[in-house]
Amino acid sequence: MLFSVVLLLLVSVTQASHYYGTLMTYYPQETYANGSVSVILRYKFNYKTCLVGSVSCSGNCGVERWILPDTKCEELNGTWCQSERITSRLLPNNSMFQLEHAGNSWIDNLNGAVYWKAVTDVELRNRSDTNRPNSSPQTTMFPALRVPSNCQRNINLLAFDPDGDEVKCRYANMYLQECVSPCTPPPVLSLSSSCTLSFSANSNSIEGWYAVQMVMQDFPRKAITLTQTDRSKVGKTTSDAISKIPIQFAFQVDPAAPSCSEGVYLPRFLVPTPEHGAQFYTPVSVALKINITAAATQSEITGLLVSGPYNVVKSSSGSGSFSLTWKPSASEDGQSHPICFVVQSCLVATPKHNVMEEKKLLLWQTKLSQQEEPPPHF
Repeated sequence: MLFSVVLLLLVSVTQASHYYGTLMTYYPQETYANGSVSVILRYKFNYKTCLVGSVSCSGNCGVERWILPDTKCEELNGTWCQSERITSRLLPNNSMFQLEHAGNSWIDNLNGAVYWKAVTDVELRNRSDTNRPNSSPQTTMFPALRVPSNCQRNINLLAFDPDGDEVKCRYANMYLQECVSPCTPPPVLSLSSSCTLSFSANSNSIEGWYAVQMVMQDFPRKAITLTQTDRSKVGKTTSDAISKIPIQFAFQVDPAAPSCSEGVYLPRFLVPTPEHGAQFYTPVSVALKINITAAATQSEITGLLVSGPYNVVKSSSGSGSFSLTWKPSASEDGQSHPICFVVQSCLVATPKHNVMEEKKLLLWQTKLSQQEEPPPHF
C-alpha cells in the first residue's frame, strides 16, 4: 500500500514483528492547460499499533500535499491497527512514477517473510479509449484475516477498475523487485488471476500466521494508446498491464471449529445485508446508509470491522445488527470507494476461537451535475 527523496513519517525499523501489510491506490484529479496533472494517492498502513509508514517516490514525483492528516481507520483490541493517509501530488507532466513502502519486521509468519517492499506503478498518461489519465484498480483489505483450519474458504477480493479494465491478481515477484527474499507465497492459499484466494482444510500442522504479498494490475479490454504530455505514445494490448498496486496482509489459520456451516459457529449474513460486490451510488453531501445483520447459533457476535473510506461511520443497534453511514465530501466528487466489512464472533464454548465472515462492496459517488450511470466492469 513518496520519495524524491521525501520521508513522510519514519517508523522505527528496530521494533520487532510489527508489520501487517499495506495497500496503495491512486486516482487522477486534474489535467491543466500547461500539461501538469494532479493525482490523489491513498495509503493504508497496517501495524500492531496505530503507526504510519514512510513512502518513497522515484521518477516524475512533483510536489506533494496532505489532503487528510494520518488517521486511524480501524483497530482490533490492540492486535492490529489500520491507519490511512490521503495526499495529492502536482506533477509537471503525466509521465510515470513509482511509490515504494519498505522496511523490516513482518509479524512472525510460517512462510519466512521478514523484510517487506510494497510497490505502486502510477500511470497517468492519457488513454485513447477514455481520453483521460489512467486510474489504478480500487480495492481494500484488512490487516489480518482468520479461518479455522478445518473449513474450506474462498476469499473473493474486491477488484474494481474505474476505467473498465480487466483486473488481475498474482503473488509479488522478488525478481521484479516487488518483495524481498524470502517472499514465498503462503502454502495454505492458492490465488487465481481473478483475485480469489482459496484455503483448503488441512491438518492442524498448518495453524499459525502467514504473510500474503500480492500485486493487483489493470489490463485494457482492447488495444489502447497512452499519450504523454510531450505527445510521445505507447501502445498497450490486452496482455499488457497498465498500472500496479500492492496488496499485503496477514493470514491466520486458527484451530479447528466445531462446525464449518455458516450460521452455526461461523457468522451468517442475513437480509438486509448487501450481497458481496454490491454497488451503491450517492451524490455529494447526501448520506448513504448500509444496514448489516448477522447471526450464529453457537457463537456470540462481538462486532463489526470496516476497511473503507475514512469518513464511514459505523453503529450498532444490538447483537448482530449494524449500520454503516457514508456522506461523500466535495473532494470525493465522481470517485469510487471500495469498502470491506467483517462480522466477528467468539465461540461461546471455546473463547480462544475468533471467527469472521466478510463482505466487500463498492461505494460510487456520482457528480451532482450528471445523471447516475452504472460504473464500468466490476
